[in-house]
Amino acid sequence: MINDARHLAPRGSVRAAAFVLAAFARPTTVGALLPSSRHLALAMAEAAAGAERLIELGAGTGAITEALCREHPGIPTTAVELEPRLAQHLSRRFPGIEVRAAAADEVLRAMSSGHGSTVLVSSLPFRSLPPFWRQRSRQAIEDFLLAQPMRRLIQFTYQPRVPFDLQHVHALRWRRVGVIWRNAPPAWVWELGPVGNGLVLPELARAA
Repeated sequence: MINDARHLAPRGSVRAAAFVLAAFARPTTVGALLPSSRHLALAMAEAAAGAERLIELGAGTGAITEALCREHPGIPTTAVELEPRLAQHLSRRFPGIEVRAAAADEVLRAMSSGHGSTVLVSSLPFRSLPPFWRQRSRQAIEDFLLAQPMRRLIQFTYQPRVPFDLQHVHALRWRRVGVIWRNAPPAWVWELGPVGNGLVLPELARAA
């Protein structure tokens, strides 16, 4: 009966339940108790405009993955999710993309020599990550971006401050893209890229 009930439940409620279970199981690596809203997901996908390859870090149940696939059809996409159950869910839900059940830093180091115009789209909760994981993830992201001048990171936070402090402060620069009020809690969207890469996105005017 339990399996039948799950099949009859709306897909959104099943995804939300999976996310909440993962959040309680690993509270330091999941940044919120609810998946990203469609408004935040769309803002993150729009901020990745111009990508020739997408790597999503901390894909969770796929709220942002769905927006990326819809807004960037045909762009090679890799979704990275450390939690094996969520990674399996992503593989079933998005059979047309690559899903890796691994730590973000491991995937970035393995893909460092890949396409130059790669955009990282991250939901990693840097402010709540344990110091060990925060340091590894930050270092891997900075190294990945600096390997090619056209690479950039799109990251959101639940606070009006940069997602993490930079080691390469003279080579990389944060820029705030916009604020998404119709998310619980409200979210700030940020872009990080090499200084002088010429990538300038219009600030998202999202009071939605």
